Amino acid sequence: MEKIVIFGATGMTGLCAVEAAVKKGFQVRAFVRDPEKIPVNLKDKVEVFKGDVLEPDSVIDAIEGMEGVINILGTRNKLEPTSDLSEGTKNIIEGMRAHGVKVISACMSAFLFYEPEKVPPRFVDLNEDHKRMYEVVKDSGLDWIAVFPPHISDEPSREIIVEINPKQSPGRAISKWDLGKFFVDSLSEPKYYKSVVGLCNVPK
Repeated sequence: MEKIVIFGATGMTGLCAVEAAVKKGFQVRAFVRDPEKIPVNLKDKVEVFKGDVLEPDSVIDAIEGMEGVINILGTRNKLEPTSDLSEGTKNIIEGMRAHGVKVISACMSAFLFYEPEKVPPRFVDLNEDHKRMYEVVKDSGLDWIAVFPPHISDEPSREIIVEINPKQSPGRAISKWDLGKFFVDSLSEPKYYKSVVGLCNVPK
């Protein structure tokens, strides 16, 4: 795999994934609504593709010629009810089918490990859309990797714990750098395909 497209490329974790992919030598297409949000040091290292994940045509165009997809769509800390994540993911899956792209690594949330009544009330609405997103990915028939990260921190990179199909999150936090890198690395790791992944930094 050499060519990947990253959706949600200018979010906190998205930028870390872009950086990790560039470092790994991938040809990276960064799908963004606002090209100005790509930092200067990355602009000449990636192909910046302007589009909206809720517009199927721009998503399909962005996936053309790619070999792997990273989906790190987010709401920029907005917690009100939304269907943007799941609808955007549907468009990504359709675009992958249209171009025969098989592998997708997608970011959801460790709250999906919780019993519904134990999800903190302020995260319930967002978690509902993550649930729908997970169903879309799981039912896609593709080689999907559903990552359920805990709190995403600004901490520097350090050793991580990764568990496949765990019953609960292995820990409470993951560095954005380690999470971004995991999305990139997991695309080439068949052991993660068609699985839920729980991960965290090793406690200090």
